[in-house]
Amino acid sequence: MASSPTEAPAMPDSAQPAPTAASTDPAALAVMQGFPPPAEKTVRVSDSTSWRFPNTRWSFSHQRELGPSAAIRRGPAAAAALPYGLRDDLDAVPFVTLDGRAMTWGESVDENFTDGLVVLHRGTVVYETYRGALGPQTPHLAMSMTKSFAGLLAAVLAHEGAIDPAALVTTYVPELAETAFGDATVRHVMDMTTGVRYREDYVDPDAEVRFYGVAAGWSRPPPGYAGPTTIFDFLRTLKKQGEHGEAFAYKTCNTEVLGWIVQRVAGKPFAELVSERIWQKLGVEEDGYVMVDGTGFALCGAGLNVTTRDLARFGEMMRLGGVAGGQQIVPKAVVDDIAGGARTEDFAKAGYVTLPGWSYRNQWWVSHNRFGAYSARGIHGQACYVAPGAEMVIARFASHPTAANGNGPLDRVSLPAYEAIAAHLTSAS
Repeated sequence: MASSPTEAPAMPDSAQPAPTAASTDPAALAVMQGFPPPAEKTVRVSDSTSWRFPNTRWSFSHQRELGPSAAIRRGPAAAAALPYGLRDDLDAVPFVTLDGRAMTWGESVDENFTDGLVVLHRGTVVYETYRGALGPQTPHLAMSMTKSFAGLLAAVLAHEGAIDPAALVTTYVPELAETAFGDATVRHVMDMTTGVRYREDYVDPDAEVRFYGVAAGWSRPPPGYAGPTTIFDFLRTLKKQGEHGEAFAYKTCNTEVLGWIVQRVAGKPFAELVSERIWQKLGVEEDGYVMVDGTGFALCGAGLNVTTRDLARFGEMMRLGGVAGGQQIVPKAVVDDIAGGARTEDFAKAGYVTLPGWSYRNQWWVSHNRFGAYSARGIHGQACYVAPGAEMVIARFASHPTAANGNGPLDRVSLPAYEAIAAHLTSAS
């Protein structure tokens, strides 16, 4: 569930045939082709065409061309080879969607407007495909999977004693004393149980997520706008609604507060922390990058861009308890804490009908299913699904036209599809 702080995507006329992945392929539509491309095929942030479907099928793979970003360096080490053992039986794996439709894995890949997809089983690539504007070497916008990187960094710093999750947010960011976060703890923001007025509604033009988008530089301000133009200034405007610690409520502002804490405590920007703590140690193939606001500070809630293969490497590191290339990158205790989840009764109050029995811990979504799966998730179909019980990782980037908070339309297909592949790989072992 990402926090795409954007204008609502332009949806097709209901009288027209529903869009498909094939009918909205950006190459076939000649989006951004030519020097310069025709005006009707040009994608920009300034006029919000970069957030309108089907332009998003191109823009999600080209964020660096559209706005400011900071590099997440992979460093000088050679990339760690990914073993390949591609299988030809996965596309035919059957399952039933949560709304009762019979489907196969291959059909689900198309239905979810997949841009890139890698499935690892025991560290070996068993399935890989690229569609639309994405290729193996191209980073894709991760949306709210970014949150899981921020949460992981915070959990590592907490494990090291640099951050106390029980401490008030103002211990680290006193600038938030007069805001909703003035009496919130770090744990409240880590697990999104704050009582803050912030509507993650991508259709409501007055929702706070809209003005987060303006402050982040991702969407144009409305006429006469005189509000904040940086993420830090935006966070200072938020007021309390309800009590902290009573229920899970998905709100991107929590991650931005957590990112502020992490960067201040570490004394380094988000891009450098991800590079030094994770990216340079994973054996990734490509640099990543993160989108930044007008003052150069990272969008910790939604701005990460990495390749599909490198996202799969990240997921595999988590599956192996924080280990990659024989090196303990993330403390096992941190990974175990994430995988164990939080209070399911707190999560249930959020009312996600496709996620019964789930919880949320350190900015990760925890299923508590038979495979012990947990995931980083982002709207429009972004996912890094880690299933230790099946020795499987699924890394997916997509540009689905729907940006609903909750990912319900995709979950109805994706979650049973993931479990079907996990069961198939397990039984075929």
